[in-house]
Amino acid sequence: MAGLSYLTDYPPAKNPVVVVSPQFLAPYPVDLIITKKLFKLGETNFEIADVNGKIFFTLKSKFISLRDRRVLLDASGAPLLTLQQKIITAHRRWQVFKGGSTDQKDLLFSAKKSSLIQLKTELFVFLAQNTSESACDFKVKGSWLERACTIYLGDSNTIIGQMHKQHTVQSILLDKDSFAVTVYPHVDYAFIVALVIILYEINEDRSGDD
Repeated sequence: MAGLSYLTDYPPAKNPVVVVSPQFLAPYPVDLIITKKLFKLGETNFEIADVNGKIFFTLKSKFISLRDRRVLLDASGAPLLTLQQKIITAHRRWQVFKGGSTDQKDLLFSAKKSSLIQLKTELFVFLAQNTSESACDFKVKGSWLERACTIYLGDSNTIIGQMHKQHTVQSILLDKDSFAVTVYPHVDYAFIVALVIILYEINEDRSGDD
């Protein structure tokens, strides 16, 4: 993709980053376009495709009484992940579960704002087994207004993915919100997609105190 030539200098992966499944690993950078579809009957849907338009995932939104819920479907339409906002939290925490479950035993990871008031975007991400949360497993930093964010491994400078605003004729004409994500080699791209969706939800939902 244009403008991403600097990714040729990505650091070699000593260990693969697997959160959802090793089937979502690739030995090369994976470029994906996340596009918000038009509202339909109160739902916000997303399509996640490669640069050639091949659909990798779709995201369906389900609004329920106390919290929002999103379901990430794989290319065959099967539920891969369920994303749900946790109620009564100070930092807008979202939890991500396997398949269509919201049972705590199926929790994979959670993400929250690093602080209640932010001038720059920063999310802390914790794997389910990191119950103490004394240190984050991943971090997202950048500027949501510019749609420019970087995902890091733990509290290090090791980059595992990046996102930026996607400008296309279609997105301008149809007023769709679309942005590009580049996932580094040997990094679970389903996990990165889920993180970007959470980033979108946290930053777009300005109402409420949760």
